[in-house]
Amino acid sequence: MAKLSRLEKLEILADAAKYDASCASSGAQKRNSRDGAKGGIGSTTAIGICHSYAPDGRCISLLKILMTNMCMFECTYCINRSSSNVRRAAFTVDEVVDLTLDFYKRNYIEGLFLSSGIIRSPDYTMEQIVEVARRLREDHDFRGYIHLKTIPEGDPDLIAQAGRYADRLSINIELPSDAGIRDLAPEKDGGRIRRTMGDLGKRISTAKAERKESRKAPVFAPAGQSTQMIVGADDSSDETVLNTSAQLYGRFGLRRVYYSAFSPIPDASRTLPAQPPPLMREHRLYQSDWLLRFYGFSVGEIAATMQDGRLPLDMDPKLAWAMQRRDLFPVDVNRAPRESLLRVPGLGARVVDRLIAARRHQRLALADVGRLCQSLRKIRPFIVAADWRPTALLDRADLKQRLIPPPRPAQLSLFEA
Repeated sequence: MAKLSRLEKLEILADAAKYDASCASSGAQKRNSRDGAKGGIGSTTAIGICHSYAPDGRCISLLKILMTNMCMFECTYCINRSSSNVRRAAFTVDEVVDLTLDFYKRNYIEGLFLSSGIIRSPDYTMEQIVEVARRLREDHDFRGYIHLKTIPEGDPDLIAQAGRYADRLSINIELPSDAGIRDLAPEKDGGRIRRTMGDLGKRISTAKAERKESRKAPVFAPAGQSTQMIVGADDSSDETVLNTSAQLYGRFGLRRVYYSAFSPIPDASRTLPAQPPPLMREHRLYQSDWLLRFYGFSVGEIAATMQDGRLPLDMDPKLAWAMQRRDLFPVDVNRAPRESLLRVPGLGARVVDRLIAARRHQRLALADVGRLCQSLRKIRPFIVAADWRPTALLDRADLKQRLIPPPRPAQLSLFEA
């Protein structure tokens, strides 16, 4: 391999890292350069340091790179697989440390997201990743956010070391089913991945319990662990995807499951789809994930809105559920419990809390609800207020057409004849 400049490596390895979606930094431990007698470099806050987001929702305020895009594994869906004909590059530990500090001092970033292809062995790769974090924390007293993508095949002691330096750790579950992992990522094992997640979850829980007993107890991945799942590379249904996510949240206490729509790659295997899934499918999965975590929905309730195991793309999952369960509406915004209000299409958790706080002081009219939310269009058929009842609106056959705006016409290409 020809010797590359640092800039050329950065171009290759930053581009190679774009397929990692799980780089949000919410839940980081509060640190800043004013702590202690010697201070330090950088800072992070308890509510998260990522203030800038790409149009698709991904965080862009971290230095997000791979140690290397060379890999000894042959994951069929991965552009960096061992047989892939892509330009290869590799950073040294010193280069990643220097880049992180240089970018931070120029105010380009607020932290580091580091992943890597597997080179030599999983243990060797994990050693390199951990050494970057160790040098940043111990040699340079870096206080910014660090997210490390860990390797489930690596030695548990190395993964434990990673947790002592990183704010968040993540292990990719890769695909929704073990069968998909066996077919498309033959060197990986779904059971091994889940066991490593379980070990991480226990260490994180133990560290939190010890910190409650003593603030001097060491921290361990204070922002928890997350994972990423590729959607559309195999034939798994949306119900399978959500069931897998619900199990991960329930068993291992994950902070987030990220969904990444499969993107076709050059020289792809014939076992992979020729076309990517619609990005709206990824969006609907994120919305459903939110319903599972914050709105009290079960996978079964969401699955009841699916056709052939797929979420409807023309409306969000909460509206789709409400359209099927019109018998549960309308709900009275002045009397209904929080659990019922959370199921009203168009009412988010924060708006519901504001409604509950406001109704302690007065009976809420429709205009009062309108002042607390972004739009009444979707909400009106499903609520009762002091001066509003939907009467027959909820039973109209064309209710769906009234609530869903018509699709925008496709933009014409500048190059069409």
